[in-house]
This record gives sequence, C-alpha cells and structure tokens, in this order.
Amino acid sequence: MKRFILMAVCAATPALSDDIDCDNAMTQQAMNHCAHQAYALADEELNLAYKLAMSQAKAQDEYIENGDTPAATMLRDAQRAWIDFRDKACALESTIARGGSLQPLLYSSCLERETRQRTEALRYFGEVN
Repeated sequence: MKRFILMAVCAATPALSDDIDCDNAMTQQAMNHCAHQAYALADEELNLAYKLAMSQAKAQDEYIENGDTPAATMLRDAQRAWIDFRDKACALESTIARGGSLQPLLYSSCLERETRQRTEALRYFGEVN
C-alpha cells in the first residue's frame, strides 16, 4: 500500500518536475517529489556498486571448491534480503506520518539513506576484496 501511495504521489508530479527547484522546494508535493528524485539517484548509484561487487564476487568464484557456495550467489541472496529489509524498515519508519502528506517524503528519505549506506558497503566489497 505504501508503494502505491508513493507511486501515486510521484506520478502526479511529472509535469511539475521541470519546474521544481529541489534546493528551494516549498510545498509538500514538491518536497515529496524531490525526495523521490534523490532516492532514484541513490538507486542508480547502488546499481553501479552492485555490478562492481558482483564482478568481484565472480572473480572470487574462480577459486571455489566443491561444496562451497559461490560468492556471486551469496551476494545476490544478500542483496535480495537487504532490499526486502530496507523496504519494510522504511515503510515502518514512515508510519510516523501515516496517511499524511509527509509520509511519502519520510519513506523516500529513508530509502535514500538506506540505499546510500548499502552502496558504500557494496563499493567496499567490490574495491577492497
């Protein structure tokens, strides 16, 4: 339901997207839109970091022994579990304004924050290992 609300709010603002100055958003609708845009950018960065991490995981799998779980499989499973956790945690966090016009902003802001943290963890894995 929360995703539907967020999608409905964001779908209602595309015509405004060119007119919105996210550095000076003044209406709740504009702030909700800008928060969603910030999350979308964070999600793009996450996808790049995931590709880097997956590349590293596959390189590690060159040394796999019989019976070992491939690193690529572990990474994929961890990422899927993390997405489920993130979405549920942010839905919960946004209930502070349940049903109000602020709820989409809280949800998107949480998604952005959690996504940026995960991006850093994936970058660390991809670059350090």
